[in-house]
Amino acid sequence: MTFARLACALTLPLAVTVAITAAPLTVTVATPPPADTGYFKLGTNKNPSGQEISVNSRSLLFGGQPVFPVMGEFHYSRCPAAEWREELVKMKAGGVDIVATYVFWIHHEEIEGQWDWSGQRDLRRFVQTCGDLGLKVVVRAGPWCHGEVRNGGLPDWVVAHKDWKLRSTDTNFFAAVKPLYAQIGQQLAGELWKDGGPVIGIQVDNEFGGAPEYLLALKRLAIASGIDVPLYIKTGWPAMRRPVPLGELLPLFGAYPDGFWDNSIQPMPSGSWANYTFKIIRTDTGIGNDTLKTSVAEDTAGTEQYPHLTCEVGGGMPASYHRRMNYDPRDVEAVVLTQLGGGSSLLGYYMYHGGQNPEGKLSTLQESRATHYPNDLPVKSYDFNAPIGEFGQLNPQYYWLRRLHLFLHDFGGPLAQMPPTLPDRLVEDKTDLTTLRWAVRSDGTSGYVFVNNYQRLQPMPIKSDVQFQLHLPGGDLVFPHAPVTIPADQFFFWPFNLNLSGAKLIYATAQPVCQITNDQALTVYFAEIPGVNPEFVFDPKTLAAGAAEPSVFSGVKPGRDTAITVKSHSGQEVRVVLLSEADSLALRKTPDGRGVIYEPAPTSTTQPLSLTALHPAGPARAFAPDGGKPIAPTDDEFTNAAIWRITLPAGIDLREHPLLRIHYVGDVARLTLNGRLIEDNFYSGRTFDLGLKRYAPEILTGDLQLQILPLRRDAPIYLTEEARGAVGSAASLAAVQSAEIVGQP
Repeated sequence: MTFARLACALTLPLAVTVAITAAPLTVTVATPPPADTGYFKLGTNKNPSGQEISVNSRSLLFGGQPVFPVMGEFHYSRCPAAEWREELVKMKAGGVDIVATYVFWIHHEEIEGQWDWSGQRDLRRFVQTCGDLGLKVVVRAGPWCHGEVRNGGLPDWVVAHKDWKLRSTDTNFFAAVKPLYAQIGQQLAGELWKDGGPVIGIQVDNEFGGAPEYLLALKRLAIASGIDVPLYIKTGWPAMRRPVPLGELLPLFGAYPDGFWDNSIQPMPSGSWANYTFKIIRTDTGIGNDTLKTSVAEDTAGTEQYPHLTCEVGGGMPASYHRRMNYDPRDVEAVVLTQLGGGSSLLGYYMYHGGQNPEGKLSTLQESRATHYPNDLPVKSYDFNAPIGEFGQLNPQYYWLRRLHLFLHDFGGPLAQMPPTLPDRLVEDKTDLTTLRWAVRSDGTSGYVFVNNYQRLQPMPIKSDVQFQLHLPGGDLVFPHAPVTIPADQFFFWPFNLNLSGAKLIYATAQPVCQITNDQALTVYFAEIPGVNPEFVFDPKTLAAGAAEPSVFSGVKPGRDTAITVKSHSGQEVRVVLLSEADSLALRKTPDGRGVIYEPAPTSTTQPLSLTALHPAGPARAFAPDGGKPIAPTDDEFTNAAIWRITLPAGIDLREHPLLRIHYVGDVARLTLNGRLIEDNFYSGRTFDLGLKRYAPEILTGDLQLQILPLRRDAPIYLTEEARGAVGSAASLAAVQSAEIVGQP
């Protein structure tokens, strides 16, 4: 590491300028006005301990202080109750503060008048488990939820009433909804925030763009059903023709890297590319576009008076039959970053934890074309390729998001009050790959520069000679001191004028992760940006040494030990630790918050598995000659499936949560146990996993079979080139490449 003093011309104490060899990228940042409040129509927002939840126009506030919570979606009815606690512990360890969950009406009243809140449908027990673990809860109550459930969650007996106007204040429809809300109220009785419970919010309906009277009627119905909570919520998309009266319902937004619901079978066919740019408009035209048909990105009038809260930032994406999504973890991570840089003050993921559809009494419960919905989804699997898979697998984005959540917990309060500002030069369109995508969030003095040089399925070029010039109210800040190169496909954020216990960090070309206070010192952890020289510049006027020029620490080497130590004027010692990329992703805090430990992704044990072929594949299925949207195969078509018997080895240690992992090529794969369908998979190039513990002890000795329908090389579906190429030169293929037992320590 080199320690240097730069002879600089300072226009103001905070400004660092040098001879510029390339034109800097510019942005003009204003001092934001005070946040608005006073018009939010909240329910009882104090719990018996006096803890208060409130809202202003920029963020949620806990105890009157701005916070930046993390919310993760996990559907209780899509996971066995015996697994809830362990999976919620994983969510909390990943940095989730609030659990969001849908109440799918059809899961609870599939037959009219016959309510089922037992087993994995036990909402009350789920909420209590969240509360026991210190997790808050937002209940998304419907009546229509979507969530890729049959009829969007409406029971068949409701849909059968053709004379009812669904999702409206129609007398008959609303009369059917009243018992649903009454049942939800009974499930949540005593578990609301006002009672000392964890439930802080209720969402009414979902993705509704009609008359606001319907949503307001649902809010009144929730209150009449005893659901008195601080936050009443709606989804912010689609843009409504008439806005809900100001303050009645908080709009929550979202963005996905790409969608399984798009009718096209081309990669990135719609406006999803825009989610890899920074923007002020919150509405994403891609979400729900299969049913909403939204083409213009616009927010409902008055949206700017609400905080930018999200509930559906894509944590992953499942494969539909016609569009087999296969996200790179970076697809998720980059969109999360653009949402953060674009002004979000609540990161809500859909899904954060995958699931599996429960058994229906009358039918299967997945969305399908047969039920007049736009997409065919697997009968059982709702894995979603989420940060946590349906069987508890921790996927790569879990660790990247965990690192980000550490930052939000330590630095998110001030960030939540910082509005976003876009640079003077913006990305022109999808083909503009030369303009750097960046944004600033600032209070007018300090803040963060967010950079995204990544886009799904589009290699991004390096950006050379990058330097930022921030026109701040107090004067210009130019940094880094010399232009740098932004590596291809890299994304990150850098702080400027960050107050560290009185010592001002003018800027750093490393990403802050978290901080701890111990031994009378503040230790701040940063992550290196691979390919960028790590540089830290402190304002000497804030340091005890009182140097005349900024103190520059350049070429800092990553490691777990303190790399830089300074003292503020008050004598507070500030230590900087610069972590390698791998160490920063392995880092987590100790339970008391006063230390850190390094816990990388665990190494899994694998045991090869042999399968016994029982039946060869028949002819591949034909598709409609008109090239229309293909429909998923019916049960009858599985007579043409290749079939294998799977014999599990004796002595499997169920404490390791073993997975049966199948590498295959085919159209659709199914696993049956003693003739019963237990899991299915639309081939996308990913592995087909099954958690064995969920089916023990029956699965250890039962008749476990794998069925794979052949995939035609010319099938009119979206697949990545790599996945389609696995078919090879054959006209069609149904094959097992390998199988193994994977232990998850």
